[in-house]
Amino acid sequence: MATNAKILPNLDLPPIANNRVVALAYDGLCTFEFGIAAEIFGLARPEMGPNWYSYATAAIEPGPLRAQGGLSVTCDGGLDLVEAAGLIVVPGWRGMDAPVPEPLIAVLRTAHARGARLASICSGAFVLAATGLLDGLRATTHWRYTEALAARFPRITVEPDVLFLDQGQILTSAGSAAGMDLGLHIIRRDFGAEAANLVARRLVMPASRDGGQAQFFLRPVPRDHEGERLAPVLASLRDDLHATPTAAELAARAGLSERTFLRRFAEATGTTPARYLAQARLARASELLETTDADIEAVAEAAGFASGALLRHHFRAHYGLSPRDWRKRFGRSVA
Repeated sequence: MATNAKILPNLDLPPIANNRVVALAYDGLCTFEFGIAAEIFGLARPEMGPNWYSYATAAIEPGPLRAQGGLSVTCDGGLDLVEAAGLIVVPGWRGMDAPVPEPLIAVLRTAHARGARLASICSGAFVLAATGLLDGLRATTHWRYTEALAARFPRITVEPDVLFLDQGQILTSAGSAAGMDLGLHIIRRDFGAEAANLVARRLVMPASRDGGQAQFFLRPVPRDHEGERLAPVLASLRDDLHATPTAAELAARAGLSERTFLRRFAEATGTTPARYLAQARLARASELLETTDADIEAVAEAAGFASGALLRHHFRAHYGLSPRDWRKRFGRSVA
């Protein structure tokens, strides 16, 4: 039978310091968040070669463990598995008010002290917060829980409008599906852009998403005819990165008053036209840095920035990295 499937190349991926990934399981397990961890890190990917992740599930407490949806969970082992892990994933938590067991706190602190990375999905940030390891750092969680996290753990700077945050050894992600964004980021950090792109293709999702949680807050949905008016405007901003049209000009293209246009634009995208254009430019610059050897000035020009200096400024402000460091970390030479 004919097939359109492509055989992916063996990337001959470089080894990372510790490719052992352990996802935590608990009674009341968040099934979707756990599934993200298993799909990203636990699925067999022979095309990636022998250096790919090794995965296990660790029960934090004696069973039986139940998961949302009426499932029962059997794990590979207990918290002893965490001792050998290079990355520990906390896939949600059973409730904001549910206490975090002291043995789990102790194990996570010990793992962090020996250099393991800790990553949370959605409400799993409450587990990391309970360890005290997030004190003085930035973190995120599902937008419904950000105020509670900030109130209970005032030493943490809670960022409500991002999909994930990488603080080096500790990583947190926003609600549910943002765990996939974080997982792809970790792959890109460990193995490079090409590997992350291949996994994203398997997941049938973009390798990176622009914007943050603001786009998912409950807000009025634009009426259909207004959505149709905005679509060409959004496309024009992405397609012509060198132009910097005013809000009045964009409103005229959409056939709306400027005030109505800005309101509908925010409803549709969660941001302003200027920020939307800036995100599109950064996304293009990131892509060029990852996939080409063009110098910084050429990348800046192609992505619509007036100069390499301006590109560097926006890159540091948005990503916390210089374009050169981004290329070193995520460029094709890494994979």
